[in-house]
Amino acid sequence: MRLELGKINIVDVQFGDTTKIESGTLYVNKQKIIDIVMEDEHIKSVEVELAKPGEETRITPVKDVIEPRVKVEGQGEIFPGVMSKVTTVGTGRTHVLKGAAVITCGKIVGFQEGIIDMSGPGSEFTPFSKLNNVCLVIKPVDGLKQHEYEAAVRMAGLKVATFIGKVGKDVQPDEVEVYETKPLLESINEYPNLPKVGYVYMLQTQGLLHDTYVYGVDSKKIVPTILYPTEVMDGAILSGNCVSACDKNTTYHHQNNPIIHDLYERHGKDINFVGIIITNENVYLADKERSSNWTAKLCKYLGLDGAIVSQEGFGNPDTDLIMNCKKIENEGIKTVIVTDEYAGRDGASQSLADADAKADAVVTGGNANEVIILPPMKKIIGMLDYTDKIAGGFDGSLRADGSIEAEIQVITGATNELGFNKLSTIGF
Repeated sequence: MRLELGKINIVDVQFGDTTKIESGTLYVNKQKIIDIVMEDEHIKSVEVELAKPGEETRITPVKDVIEPRVKVEGQGEIFPGVMSKVTTVGTGRTHVLKGAAVITCGKIVGFQEGIIDMSGPGSEFTPFSKLNNVCLVIKPVDGLKQHEYEAAVRMAGLKVATFIGKVGKDVQPDEVEVYETKPLLESINEYPNLPKVGYVYMLQTQGLLHDTYVYGVDSKKIVPTILYPTEVMDGAILSGNCVSACDKNTTYHHQNNPIIHDLYERHGKDINFVGIIITNENVYLADKERSSNWTAKLCKYLGLDGAIVSQEGFGNPDTDLIMNCKKIENEGIKTVIVTDEYAGRDGASQSLADADAKADAVVTGGNANEVIILPPMKKIIGMLDYTDKIAGGFDGSLRADGSIEAEIQVITGATNELGFNKLSTIGF
């Protein structure tokens, strides 16, 4: 598959009479966005706010972040199986509103949504502080169950991102990047002397608002399978989970997965990037065994020499991570695992809930228990009344002056396990 990504650089976002792009500024029609969101009978109200880099603005409770994109050429549409028909994507040309995002907010679970600060020390821990954000603060109708609330907010974000993305269809991109993965035998013949490397992409699928969707299917219902990397860029994988904010993979993370981009950068130079194996993170032991068995089998079937394995979440998924690592290594394939740590505020506790001697090559996104003080902000998009209960917070986290003392796990993307952050850890 061959995909061209046309990047349209967005340097500002403003409200306007029409939704359009002019000279790098994204103008959005506020009332049109409200109308789109309010089509859902499960939603009581929505507030549409703008948040720009450097502003003294705090966005919370954050549910998801989505990058507006639009198919220009090729099969299918963005977000297949959800916002469009179930057509295989990943070919042709896609335009990207680079520097813009749609952020959905809502107190869905209360303790597992996150914070994005657009300035101050907290802004350094999240990539989303550098974006021009259209924020949707969505309240449900009375009596709506949490999973129904989550579904409504998820769909609202995708609908708005799709609407905004379409204005880039006829805009000339500032830059075009090309990504291509050829059929396996053709790829091997093209680079016979380079090590074959694959990417094992673990998806959060523990249920109870811990879901990820692949072509519209709840991925806890799948067995491990193979994707072309360019399918991910066209929105084949969507976030639907409410795990801790620091290591959640938002939809934006999936669209811009840095592991995929880095592997493409080295493809044909010092590695042969064969493709992606997606797998899930299960609750029951039998399901963990099944998925890790299939993952190792597919790695062997593809003839890989090495595999990168990324995780989402912590605790229970640590077992899936180590199972995948051990079984792939047992097939004679070298692995590197990408995770983060919950090592206590002093960094002295065991970092992962599971471990094995074969997991001897580890990239970490940092220690989520590190404590930070977030100064008060002039503007709050959303609400703060749950701050003491959020994962990483505690009784008294929200101070009288509006500042917050908490662990960095309250910050959306702070220790992201795709490496989409600034943190890491040096081992001795």
